[in-house]
Amino acid sequence: MSKTSPLGIFGRYLSLWVGLCILAGVGLGYVFPALFQSIAGLEYANVNFVVAVLIWVMIYPMMTQVDFSSLKDLGRRPRGLCITLVVNWLIKPFTMAALGVLFFEHVFAGLVEPQTAKEYIAGMILLGVAPCTAMVFVWSQLTKGDAGYTLVQVSINDLIMVFAFAPIAAFLLGITDIVVPWETLLLSVVLYVVIPLVAGYVTRQTLIKKDGNGEALKRFASHLEPYSIIGLLATVVLLFGFQAQTILDQPLVIGLIAVPLLIQSYGIFAIAYGWAYLWKVPHNIAAPAAMIGTSNFFELAVAVSISLFGLHSGAALATVVGVLVEVPVMLSLVAFANKTRKYFA
Repeated sequence: MSKTSPLGIFGRYLSLWVGLCILAGVGLGYVFPALFQSIAGLEYANVNFVVAVLIWVMIYPMMTQVDFSSLKDLGRRPRGLCITLVVNWLIKPFTMAALGVLFFEHVFAGLVEPQTAKEYIAGMILLGVAPCTAMVFVWSQLTKGDAGYTLVQVSINDLIMVFAFAPIAAFLLGITDIVVPWETLLLSVVLYVVIPLVAGYVTRQTLIKKDGNGEALKRFASHLEPYSIIGLLATVVLLFGFQAQTILDQPLVIGLIAVPLLIQSYGIFAIAYGWAYLWKVPHNIAAPAAMIGTSNFFELAVAVSISLFGLHSGAALATVVGVLVEVPVMLSLVAFANKTRKYFA
């Protein structure tokens, strides 16, 4: 068996690449502020054209992996699916909002301006309302999860996201006194969830019909994967370029945002994984179920935060810090899940 990591060299060291891109973005933004101002001006209705293209490059390849035909297996081993749905939609968004308010309105209140604090909270809420879509396949593979069952979980989540993301995000943003333009939020869902999901489905069906065995789809997905990573890294460079002056003026801001994100990640994993253990869910279902709840669809969160609050907002910065935090956290949880496999049924 090949020992090559399913993450690949770019995916496995994604935190390193993101860190380097953060440094590059801040450096370029400081040296060439006019260039980033020009890019920021290429927008319509709060949708920046350059960032929108990059977000699409990130999201589209992921959506080709969603298989709605797997929904016929919805009733097979329902406990794992129940854990995923309850954690993702009834627990995670609300704990993220609560942690954001706790830290940025109380614990860190003297370190951040009130308006900026609200934007950080908004970015964290958007992360909390966006459960993982693509990377969970990697986490599932690393923990020897049931690939077919993981596909069912992800497909159900994506379907729910189409209808639940906007209402939950609007509700949580509203109760934290953040004004939400509903039209922009719904436009973001259409642009970054519905259209890519439909495009991915059409692409998937077309390629499967082409050869009947899915090989064409696998080749297509493997060719797109590098572009997805490149789109992510280019977005990070742009966002930190836009935020360069703020970061240089307040260098501790990245650490402040990371603290509640780390607590959220490990806390949500503990809830889902512990629940699966107590419910005697098999490890090959329990581990991916916990990973889906812990990981985030950060591409969507980044896109929506930009649309709602702007490229230079604290909300956009918070969602990108989520990218920096996520990979090392998830790899540590993969290691923990593998070490505790023997305790599951």
